[in-house]
Amino acid sequence: MAVTAKMVKDLREQTGAGMMDCKKALSETNGDMEAAVEYLRKNGQAKAEKKANRIAAEGLVDVVAEGNTAAIVEVNSETDFVANNDKFKAFVKDVANTALKTSATDIDGFMADKWIADPSKTVKEAQDEEIAVIGEKLSIRRFRKLTADNGVIVSYIHGGGRIGVILSAECPNPTDDVKEALHNVAMQIAALNPKYIRDSDVDQDFIDHETEIIKAQIENDEKESKKPEKVKNGIVKGRLNKELKEVCLMDQVYVKAEDGKQSVAKYLDQVAKAAGTDLKIKEFVRFETGEGLEKRNENFAEEVAKQMQ
Repeated sequence: MAVTAKMVKDLREQTGAGMMDCKKALSETNGDMEAAVEYLRKNGQAKAEKKANRIAAEGLVDVVAEGNTAAIVEVNSETDFVANNDKFKAFVKDVANTALKTSATDIDGFMADKWIADPSKTVKEAQDEEIAVIGEKLSIRRFRKLTADNGVIVSYIHGGGRIGVILSAECPNPTDDVKEALHNVAMQIAALNPKYIRDSDVDQDFIDHETEIIKAQIENDEKESKKPEKVKNGIVKGRLNKELKEVCLMDQVYVKAEDGKQSVAKYLDQVAKAAGTDLKIKEFVRFETGEGLEKRNENFAEEVAKQMQ
């Protein structure tokens, strides 16, 4: 029986499988729709569903840039073995390139968008097909885009994709020295994981939360709890200021500072002055693979043993 475009379309709508998978399923089952659905469940979709409750906390972060726009993505796998696979790396690169072009603002919208390597598929369909090929759960976890309208975008990948950073800066004259300085700052972000650019960006909820913790620490300390209230307030202020210097990028000590004291803000001011330009960091995004996810507590030998049972 000849397979028509309408049959492929109907099967795609019914199963959510990719176009080529649907065409193959219909060919293999001589156009029998029910048999084609069963074929897809056995050979593609069922694999993705079966693995949906597994933990995928390994994987890669990747970055792509074009002009003054950059995109960063995190794609998770179950094992670092797959994360180091060239096919998986190519898939993650396609995810990043798709993210660079998408107009979606959240992960659900992104998963429903067109796959850049084959616009006949959605991102979700491409992910499910990759799961069927690779044989373990994969998850496109998150993405972000940054654009520098009046400046420059820089990026940095650490540890072969374990950590990624994109950074946008406002700069009317981004010289090579300025770009190098921003690259150094991106490396700093990867290493020290600041939460904010400057102290004026810190939200009140963070300050209130940290203040509460510091006060609790004081009350639980036998010596500090007996100090006068004025002294306790001074301790709270001092510790809070110290913490803000750690979480605010511009207040952090620049890791390459020769004197071990120069802040990131003073380093960038120095570079900008030498280049004869203004320079202001506008935004940054830092992704770390598996950040906040539970990881499997299994080793490779145990995994192999399970599969042999």
